[in-house]
Amino acid sequence: MCNSHENDQDEAEQAGAGRRSFLRATALIGAATAVSLPQVAKAASAPAEQWRPDPDSHRFTLVVMPDTQYLFDGPSLNPAPIEASLRYILEHGKDENIVFLSHLGDLTENGAQAEVAAASKAFELLDQQGVGYSVLAGNHDVRSSTNDQRGPTPYLEAFGPQRFKGKPTFGGASPDGYNTFHLFKAGGRQWLVLALDWRLSPQGYAWAKDVIARHPKTPVVLTTHELVYEDDTLSTYGQQLWDQLIEEHDQIFLTLNGHNWPAGRAVRENAAGNDVHLHLTNYQNRYYGGAAMIRLYRFDLDRDTIDVETISPWVLGRAADGLNELEREEIELTGPEDRFSVAIDFEKRFSGFDPITPRAARPTSEMLVPGTVAYWRFDGRTDGSVVTGTVRDLSGRGNDLTVVTVPGSPAKSLTWSSAHHPDQPGHGSLDFRGNKPPLQGAYLRTVDGAPLNSAEFGSGYTIEVFYQLPADWDAAHNKWAGLISRTGTGGAAGKTEGDPDEPLATLSLSDGPGPQWAVRPLNQQGFATNWGDETAREIWWHLAVVNDGSHTTMYVQGCPVARNPTAVSVGLTSLGLPWLLGGYEYGGQIDQILYGRLGDVRIVERALPVSAFMNR
Repeated sequence: MCNSHENDQDEAEQAGAGRRSFLRATALIGAATAVSLPQVAKAASAPAEQWRPDPDSHRFTLVVMPDTQYLFDGPSLNPAPIEASLRYILEHGKDENIVFLSHLGDLTENGAQAEVAAASKAFELLDQQGVGYSVLAGNHDVRSSTNDQRGPTPYLEAFGPQRFKGKPTFGGASPDGYNTFHLFKAGGRQWLVLALDWRLSPQGYAWAKDVIARHPKTPVVLTTHELVYEDDTLSTYGQQLWDQLIEEHDQIFLTLNGHNWPAGRAVRENAAGNDVHLHLTNYQNRYYGGAAMIRLYRFDLDRDTIDVETISPWVLGRAADGLNELEREEIELTGPEDRFSVAIDFEKRFSGFDPITPRAARPTSEMLVPGTVAYWRFDGRTDGSVVTGTVRDLSGRGNDLTVVTVPGSPAKSLTWSSAHHPDQPGHGSLDFRGNKPPLQGAYLRTVDGAPLNSAEFGSGYTIEVFYQLPADWDAAHNKWAGLISRTGTGGAAGKTEGDPDEPLATLSLSDGPGPQWAVRPLNQQGFATNWGDETAREIWWHLAVVNDGSHTTMYVQGCPVARNPTAVSVGLTSLGLPWLLGGYEYGGQIDQILYGRLGDVRIVERALPVSAFMNR
């Protein structure tokens, strides 16, 4: 018999889980359940290829259904709630990108033939559409305290491996048939669902370990009937499962179980030093035996987050008819134990068994696209060594750089570093140690007579830089340092609108820190300014400013920013003076020096499409 208990409310994190529109969901489910039974049957018999999740999208949904036993209890058979949940999957498969359903056991109350047959009939809704799913045995399904070597049962006859053979997600089963594994592709990679019997035998443990070993680079979601007992606590058997299987297998990052209630969570550190998230979900103690409530695990690989939501499609579908008092409380569960977000750095979490191969450095020749007038990269040097002498312009145009050090600055104010943006062509950077007050540091400037100094870019330009700021970057001491800037003041150029002491062009970092491109175009007296959003410290960023001859657009990581002016902006005013890397002048004097790293820098005398940026 499943156990119930009470515990204090979990005070763990409750993030705002990403959710679909409640009204839209109500309307769709209401429409789905309003369809007559013959129509539903006709739709369910459509070709299996209709279920076709997007295998490359970084957003996908794993659906979890826990204990439904009270819906299939002797002469009391109520398939409508579970059918509503299964139809939700069919209705929302595309817009939710639903990749799989995991039932967590205790499908029925007594495991009797008639109960199992009724439940089996409901799941034909998914079978007819080819939807990938797993159903594992709970203690009520087999009415036995023995392990997975118990032999034939009505459950095994209906939900054994023969049911799943031929499905694209079915991977295989243990010889006894009570344990299965399933594979699906999502986010451009393969994932494995390990569906384990409620009591593993030694043979079961050996089989599970072998499955994981045969898929050494695949993340594993382990599903079973009993594991977590309550918040931060495992059951006796759950501890055994942890000790004998989960702890030593780093691929298992998430476990899902039912059996106990109320819902709860635990986080344990495995032998590799990584967190494993262990979730208990069970609603059989709620109205209508839980009404086949489902939990939606919405993976978002770009946000490194799993948003979890718990809903009752059966209640949602009845909303149009008016709900009773208890139904109104069960439409969706919004407490911290049922609606939350889990932050997982997926790339880092999976790096122990499936490390990302770093992108190789690309030759200089590939970066010299037509129109390149300057290209500087900083790889191939010894980490921490001081930058001296000349840094060559690899475009061959003669726009070489020399080092300028503010008097009184430390010896290592500008050094070489192997750190770089993961998509940077060159695997190196310059480490600037600028600070003020008093002003200290070193920067680079183009040599006298460099062609770049007089270039006006009347037909357009593209300026690209890679940069990273340290954790202790401080606006009070480091704001407005230039990543790249052109010297010479507006006043000297006869352009006095606005502050005449500002330089003619500067790509600087505001107090956010956020990038700002502020220039005096050929066709304007005042400034044309593009503003980027704040960029986080300790992260490498790619920044591009593109002018097509009349308008300028700033891109961060290849994405246009919001504050791009629509006013016509033609070229860049020049006094024939040098450009600076890592430095910013005010009133013709060096005023601020970058505190951070600067990677490859390229200037092209035409507008480049995003597809031609250096980070592509």
